[in-house]
Amino acid sequence: MKTVTPVALLHMCLCVTAAVSGSGSTETALTAEKGDVAILPCYTLGNVTPTLTSWIKNGKEVVKGSIYSPSPSLGGQRLAVLHDGSLNIRAVLPRDEGTYLCSSTLPGNNIFHARVLLQVTNGPENVSLSIGPATALTNGTLIVYRDSTVSFNCSGSSYPSQQLTWAFRGAGSSNQSLASAPGPWLDFRIQNVQPSAQGVYSCKANNTVSLQAANKSTELLVYYAPDRHPECVWVLAQDPSHVLFNCTWFGAYPAPKLLWGEDQGDQAAGWKGHVYKSEVTESLSVVLNRSMLEDGQTLRCVAHHQAIAAGKQKSCSFNLKYPYPKGEPMATALEGSSITLTCTEDVSIPPANTTWRKGLLQEDIVPGSKYVLTEEGAVLKLTIHNISKDDEGVYFCRSENPLAVRELEVYLTVKNSSAYTGGVIGFFIAALIVGIAAIVAKTIYSSRHRICLGDGFGRMEEAQGDVLSLVESDDEQIFQDCCSPAASDNQRTRNNARPDTSNPVQ
Repeated sequence: MKTVTPVALLHMCLCVTAAVSGSGSTETALTAEKGDVAILPCYTLGNVTPTLTSWIKNGKEVVKGSIYSPSPSLGGQRLAVLHDGSLNIRAVLPRDEGTYLCSSTLPGNNIFHARVLLQVTNGPENVSLSIGPATALTNGTLIVYRDSTVSFNCSGSSYPSQQLTWAFRGAGSSNQSLASAPGPWLDFRIQNVQPSAQGVYSCKANNTVSLQAANKSTELLVYYAPDRHPECVWVLAQDPSHVLFNCTWFGAYPAPKLLWGEDQGDQAAGWKGHVYKSEVTESLSVVLNRSMLEDGQTLRCVAHHQAIAAGKQKSCSFNLKYPYPKGEPMATALEGSSITLTCTEDVSIPPANTTWRKGLLQEDIVPGSKYVLTEEGAVLKLTIHNISKDDEGVYFCRSENPLAVRELEVYLTVKNSSAYTGGVIGFFIAALIVGIAAIVAKTIYSSRHRICLGDGFGRMEEAQGDVLSLVESDDEQIFQDCCSPAASDNQRTRNNARPDTSNPVQ
């Protein structure tokens, strides 16, 4: 409760006028808040104390008092006439609003009249705001998501009138008015909300008569997450049996929760694998050793965030694979020459470290004029110059990643030049024999009809005449006839039945 003195009321009133006429009168307008104490002045022109004062409202006396008797008579304890004739109203109610007439009798029977216009104001009260669609945290802070449409509503009640105002205070701005209008409520909307809209929103209600104000505010957070998936990388440790897997996902607010684990199920149905590490951060690393890794294993980093729609997942993964070096297992070279051994390894995840080694003890090969190592992407080449018998033996292409070690074994055979010459001569003789055999076979095949009709090489000349007589026949038929026993008998019969032309019949 607060007491409204005449001096204070003069600052609060909308209009104050005073006029003196006849025996004297004044007119005053003032306001009072509901529940306050209002003091309505009567005689204010001097220091004389009235002997009797009467207050009338709407033609009806509500209270009177004098310096000789207590004042509250008709209005109860809420209304009282003070010693100077002023009307004291305790706990002002809306029904106290109206026009009051004061009649004060001064010493010497002088009458003084005063008129007081009392306006009772109320509010602002029941001021409220709503922002949505939004999610409320336990402390009352509201959450909206980037690119959504958000509606703001402010309401309150004041008598006789009020002005509503929406204000915003963000990270880069002070109180900024967003909208203002008279009335019981005030709405506005923000489409495609961005992070710059994050801050404190206030709804202010101001009574236009009493100038009393009420304020209601709340903090609004704008959550967002990048559309891209996290980035997964690996870093090989000094110990080749260990590897560091790192997952980063920048550009989310607030910071996401990252999880490294072994994927063993359908991620759409939730995480079902073993979790190695989980933390609220933008970058999460985990170090795993060989005993925790195996071929075909899937390591996945999953990002959890409130801005990710239900049923969708942001993740990255590795499908681990053993090394598998490939190349020719055998190689041959001449003394004094050069040879290049090639090894390819392009399937391992994480990538393997591939090296060439020599001998059963797998000694390291030191690059120099003798041994030259070159790397072309996934292909590692070992070139050996001025080869000697000492270079003969086994070479290993060794590939190692954090999962395992795999080796390609290449055996190099070194031959001297004399052995090479003998081999060339032997090859030439073999080729010569094969060529002669081919010529003889072709010759026999082309003379097959002579061999067949002549009944062998011994009778070839004897049957020469017969062969000539058959040349004009079909070769295929001659071959069939001469090669069957019946044909031989028929031939001999024809020879025996040939007529004797030496003594012709006359």
